[in-house]
Amino acid sequence: MKFGFVLAVLSATAALCQIQPPAGLRSGAGVQAAQDEREPDGLKACKTPPPAPAGRGGPGRGRGPAEAAGVREYAVKEIPGVVAAGQQWKDIWEVDGNNADGIIATPDAGLLIAQNDKSDVVKLDKDGKTSVAYIGTNTGGSVAMNSKGHLFIVNRGLNPSIEELTPQRKTLANHYNGDPLDCVGGVLNDLTADSKGGAYFTMGGLFYTDPRGKVTRYGENLRTNGIVLSPDEKKLYVTNGPAIAVFDVQKDGSLTNQREFAKLEGGGNGDGSTFDAGGRLYVTSNPGVQVFAADGKYLGLIPTPRGIISVAFSGPDKKTLYAVARDNAQNKDWIIAIQMIAQGPKGRGK
Repeated sequence: MKFGFVLAVLSATAALCQIQPPAGLRSGAGVQAAQDEREPDGLKACKTPPPAPAGRGGPGRGRGPAEAAGVREYAVKEIPGVVAAGQQWKDIWEVDGNNADGIIATPDAGLLIAQNDKSDVVKLDKDGKTSVAYIGTNTGGSVAMNSKGHLFIVNRGLNPSIEELTPQRKTLANHYNGDPLDCVGGVLNDLTADSKGGAYFTMGGLFYTDPRGKVTRYGENLRTNGIVLSPDEKKLYVTNGPAIAVFDVQKDGSLTNQREFAKLEGGGNGDGSTFDAGGRLYVTSNPGVQVFAADGKYLGLIPTPRGIISVAFSGPDKKTLYAVARDNAQNKDWIIAIQMIAQGPKGRGK
C-alpha cells in the first residue's frame, strides 16, 4: 500500500511538471523520449521494461520543476565569504521555449547552455552575446566539461545517450545491461564528467559510464536529479529529493559509501549544483540557491526572482554566479547573474 501511494504521488508530480515539446512536434529532435510518439514501439524490445507508471515520466523538462509563473520579491542577506547583503540578480539573456539548461563555464569567462527544444548548444560570451557552438544534438539537455577540456552532453530524445562533443564527436554510451537507455525509464537528466573520460549521470537513478561506454548503476533509494563531482574528483554529490547524497569515488570511477551529506531547507527538491574555490556546494531549489559548507553545514540561501534549475560560476574573475530561471506559464527561460564574494574553482566546475 505504501509503495503504491509513492508511485501515485510521483506520477501526479510528473504530470504537473510536464513541459510540452515545441508546438506541432510529436517526434524527433526537441522531443524528449518519454513524449515521443514512437517510444512505445521501441520499449517492446526491452529485455527489462521500465517501471510503470512513475518510471515513464519524471519532470518532462528533464530537470526539477522551476517555481510557478511570475517574478517574486526577494532580499539577499549576507552569507559571510559567499555573497554580500543587498546584491541583486540581473537578467543577462532570455529565450523562448525549453532552451536553457545544464549550464557550465567556458575558459574564456562565458557559458555553454544546452537547448532542449532547438537541440543546439549555445555559447553566451562575457558580454552577453550568444552564438551557436554545436548543432544537431538529440534534444540535448545538460553539458559537462572535464579537467582536460573534453565536453559531454546528455541527449534526451528517443534513444537517449551520453555524447562526447569535443575533442571527438561520438556517442559515449546509449545502453545499459544490453538494453537501450530508453528501457531504464524516466528522463536522462544531468551529468558530470571525470578526468578519465567517463561521466556520471542521472536518469531516475545514478549511473556511471566509463571511457569505453560501459554503464554501471549505483546507489540505493535515490530520487536523483542534479549531480556534480568535487573539484578533486574524490567525492560525487547527487540530489536525492529534498536531500543531497554523497559517495566516495574510487580510482576506477566506481562509487562506494553512500551517505547523506545535507538536507535542503524550505521544502522542495534540489536540482543543479556547483562548487566554489572554498569547497562550498551550491544547489538550486525553488526558493533559490542553497549554500553548504564542505562538511554539509547549511550556510544560507541566495533567493532568486524566479525558480531556477541550473547554476555555474563564470565571468572574468569567476566571481559571478549564473543561474537558469524558468517561467512555465510563459514558456520562457532566462540566464540571470549575481555578483559574489566567493570565487568559482579553477579548472572545471562541473
